[in-house]
Amino acid sequence: MRVTADVHLTPIGTDKTSISEYIAAAESILRKYPALETRLNPMSTTIVGDLDTVLEVVKQMHEAPFSLGAKRVSTSIRIDERREGGHESLSERIESVQSKIKG
Repeated sequence: MRVTADVHLTPIGTDKTSISEYIAAAESILRKYPALETRLNPMSTTIVGDLDTVLEVVKQMHEAPFSLGAKRVSTSIRIDERREGGHESLSERIESVQSKIKG
C-alpha cells in the first residue's frame, strides 16, 4: 500500500537558531531509499512509498538530529493513504490542483 507522508522535524535544545544542519542530516537518510519519491519543502518533507518503509525512514529521520547534539526533537507526521487507486506522483497532484485554479 502506497502512502504519502508529510514529515516536519523540529530540533530543540540546540545552540543555534538555524536548523538546516539538522534537517540536512535527516534528509541524507532519504538517499538510502531510492524507491521513495521525496520532496524537500520549506517547512517539511513529503515522502511517497509503502507504509512500512515510510515509517522506518521517519524513525531514522527523527533520530538524526540527536546524533548532532540536539537535546530534544519534535516530529509531526501526516499520512494520506488512498486505497481505491489513483497513485499520482507529487508533481501530478500539484498539476491537478493548478489546472483547476480559476483566474
